Amino acid sequence: MTRVLEGYPVPEVAAFLGVTERSVNRWIDACRQSGDLDGLNAKPSPGRPRKLTRRQERAVLGWLPQSPTAFGFAGELWTSRRLAALIERRWGVRFNPNYLVEWLTARRHSAQKPEPRAKERDDAAVTRWLAEDWPRIQKKPKPRAPTSC
Repeated sequence: MTRVLEGYPVPEVAAFLGVTERSVNRWIDACRQSGDLDGLNAKPSPGRPRKLTRRQERAVLGWLPQSPTAFGFAGELWTSRRLAALIERRWGVRFNPNYLVEWLTARRHSAQKPEPRAKERDDAAVTRWLAEDWPRIQKKPKPRAPTSC
């Protein structure tokens, strides 16, 4: 901007800075409107408003050390879907579970993934199989024969 004030033509200033003449003209207009070079300062963009207040965010992070069963969920793992459901139930704010994974990661937490299990699973039968059948069918190392040199 100082080059323009020194009397250099706009096309020459634009070429010197490697920008378009239109950009230089916008900068000149911004300086005229503000009355000084402060018109060239970056203006913060407000961005999207927060969905949760800082207090609500702290509350959500405070839930994580507790068991999800304390909040009415069946299992012991915090999944992003459960967290989204609880946030909506408490404050009426809807979150996409995929976004919550990013949100938690940014706060050094991770959503836990439940271990998939068949509904028909019989834990007693699994334990019995592991104790009786697995040792019987497990591959055993062959006895080593002495080697000759």
